[in-house]
Amino acid sequence: MTTDEAVVLRVPARAENLALIRLVVTSLAEGLAELAGNRLDDLRLAVSEACANAMEAYSRAGRSGAEVVVRCLAVPGRVEVEVHDEAGGFDPGRLEPHPPVEAPERLHHERGLGVPLMRELAEAEFRAEGGGTTVRLVVA
Repeated sequence: MTTDEAVVLRVPARAENLALIRLVVTSLAEGLAELAGNRLDDLRLAVSEACANAMEAYSRAGRSGAEVVVRCLAVPGRVEVEVHDEAGGFDPGRLEPHPPVEAPERLHHERGLGVPLMRELAEAEFRAEGGGTTVRLVVA
């Protein structure tokens, strides 16, 4: 995805900006990509998780005032969203798997479900770059 064909948002890494990001991505997805129903809901949730993770990474790094960059490209039948932070990055391959959802011990895992959720709802790719992480989500 190149910047000249995408809508780019640069927002302060604060939770109150999640609603704005969801609004912009949803508008593009409904209008240009003509996504509807469950796939639109999947996109909203996956983007929310990616942005919340970026914001939390900045918070852990003590980087208040930093920006999350969201690039969104919508074409008929497909939406691509990239969420980028510069908060140090992580290796999603090193995440510990959670117990199955029906296992009682799963109740002890309140956090760490964002990456598996993004992978379930969208085609998800995680790249270390620019001193942080870029998450690329594709929903068709």
